Amino acid sequence: MFFGVNAISFAQGNAEEGQKKSVACGACHGADGNSLIEMNPKLAGQHAGYLVKQLKEFKLASSSGGQEGRNNAVMNGMAAALSEQDMLDIAAYYSNQKPAAGEAPEDVIDEGHKLYTGGDLERGITACIACHGPHGDGISLAGFPDISGQHTTYLKSQLEAFRSGERNNSHNGMMEDISKRLTDKDIDILSKYIAGLY
Repeated sequence: MFFGVNAISFAQGNAEEGQKKSVACGACHGADGNSLIEMNPKLAGQHAGYLVKQLKEFKLASSSGGQEGRNNAVMNGMAAALSEQDMLDIAAYYSNQKPAAGEAPEDVIDEGHKLYTGGDLERGITACIACHGPHGDGISLAGFPDISGQHTTYLKSQLEAFRSGERNNSHNGMMEDISKRLTDKDIDILSKYIAGLY
């Protein structure tokens, strides 16, 4: 059974071919995209367009020596040899997989919910819900990723990377701008809270 299907993935990518092409990806991200390694993102159920964008940016970083795109020592090498069709196929496969549920610790739910749904006007922090939705599903057509149930460690590392400028590939620099206003405590709470969204 396929989950997270969108018309774009079927029109451009072949999930069956993507499954074959994603064998190497499974070592870090799990055969079905549900990584068991906290530092590696879950790809199952992610929007196909977002996956393709990230793969293209990893490939760009590989070809530009990290000066452009999204620089990551492991992923640059993995994406370097992929054709655009490979990327579309792999994205179609992972976007059609069922994501494994995560869990949020009880002690962060109240504060996490408040920050996720309301932001913090005084500090200029936009509510996460505005782009990622009430359940963290994101908005495929707008390019906002599904962050629901993602590993806490991965979420934390990405928010920190956006905040420091190490990662700078969000839509119109939104994540960079928002993250620089987040404290370490905010990032810790949000990372744990989002892991339990569904």
